[in-house]
Amino acid sequence: MTATTADAPPPGPGAPKRRGVELSLLVCAVLISVLGYADVGLARSGAVPPDAARYGAGLGALALLAHLAVRFRAPYADPLLLPIAVLLNGLGLVLIYRLDLETPHDRAAFPQLVWSTLGVALFIAVVVLLRDHRVLQRYAYLSVATALALMLVPIFFPAVNGAKIWIRIGGLSFQPGEFAKILLAVFFAAYLAANRNALAYAGRRMGKLQLPTGRVLGPIVAIWVLSVGVLILERDLGTSLLFFGLFVIMLYVATGRTGWIAVGLLLAAVGAFAVGSLEPHVHGRVEDWLNPYRSIEAGDGPGQLAQSLFSFATGGVLGTGLGLGHSILIGFAAKSDFILATAGEELGLVGLTALFLLYALLVARGYQAGLALRDPFGRLLAIGLASILALQVFVIAGGVMGLIPLTGMAMPFLAQGGSSVVTNWIMVALLIRVSDSARAPRPDLVDTEVIAPITEAAR
Repeated sequence: MTATTADAPPPGPGAPKRRGVELSLLVCAVLISVLGYADVGLARSGAVPPDAARYGAGLGALALLAHLAVRFRAPYADPLLLPIAVLLNGLGLVLIYRLDLETPHDRAAFPQLVWSTLGVALFIAVVVLLRDHRVLQRYAYLSVATALALMLVPIFFPAVNGAKIWIRIGGLSFQPGEFAKILLAVFFAAYLAANRNALAYAGRRMGKLQLPTGRVLGPIVAIWVLSVGVLILERDLGTSLLFFGLFVIMLYVATGRTGWIAVGLLLAAVGAFAVGSLEPHVHGRVEDWLNPYRSIEAGDGPGQLAQSLFSFATGGVLGTGLGLGHSILIGFAAKSDFILATAGEELGLVGLTALFLLYALLVARGYQAGLALRDPFGRLLAIGLASILALQVFVIAGGVMGLIPLTGMAMPFLAQGGSSVVTNWIMVALLIRVSDSARAPRPDLVDTEVIAPITEAAR
């Protein structure tokens, strides 16, 4: 995409509402989740769980309420976004329930259902109360200030599993960085929409690489320093990669300058190498990534990454079947960081591919909604939110499969994590709002882009 093609022509006068299609897909999503829940019970005890009907009714009620909000407040929204989110959330609850059977002392399915309910409630609130996504552009600097505050607060709390990304107050814990990513996406979209022409101006040329001028290079350097600072203070590789990758992607979309991609990759590589060499916690993860079987060779048994690779190998193509795997051997992170290993072992390569296709479709529809918009802010916001989901899936799946070092992030909708599932529902709500604006009929387009050419031809 270039700076000129960023102003893509708007779509036609409007798209069909397709709310009936959305409702049909929601019914299928709920049924698949309930069947998975029943399958776990049959595999483990030979009987359907007694609360399967209540689980299906609860998930169905949440899906119906979300559908009604979309039907009456965003009638032209993309009909695939909500069903995909419900299906992923439902499958996540099934997998967490399956792992709960191995840990009777640590049940996470019910708390996850409570957080999912809160997430759907916030989804409905955003869809109902936010009538125009462009309102968010007014709060760009308030968003970035709030995001920075949320990112810095966990520094003053004790580290959990080696990373300072949690706030624990009594029995309640949450990750402020999950909410900060949405606020940063709003700020980046507003800043880039207002300054994209200046950012697209090219400076010196170094061989075949055309770099921006020093004046406009400042923002990307500042974001790079911020991401590395978060990594050092909080020992959180995933959040740093997510924030920096989000900015670089949105910057490229806004300007069309490949030089930004080159500079971003260079700065990210330098920062990751420096921190991976100097910070002990991150360095340990890099060492585990380079040799996941070193704990076995040392006689200490397989580590988490080794167990994850064993789980994928055991699952093969078709998997062992829901409830019949042994991925609980991974340890304390089986329901969060490594829940994808359970999916790979019990659903196999086929099931894992289906999950990745759902994520890919969710991201693609987000991109499609953004590219169909006329206003730069809405376009960048939709692409930014979709990119957050894409980056999370890549970083988490890559870490669990041994492609990149582990990051400690939660798989969107699938893994245990209240903060994560709530923010994911908010992002889907914003994508719903943007897609409704992109697909809704606009009389001004009919007048200026359809009637005017016909009048000219008649003359």
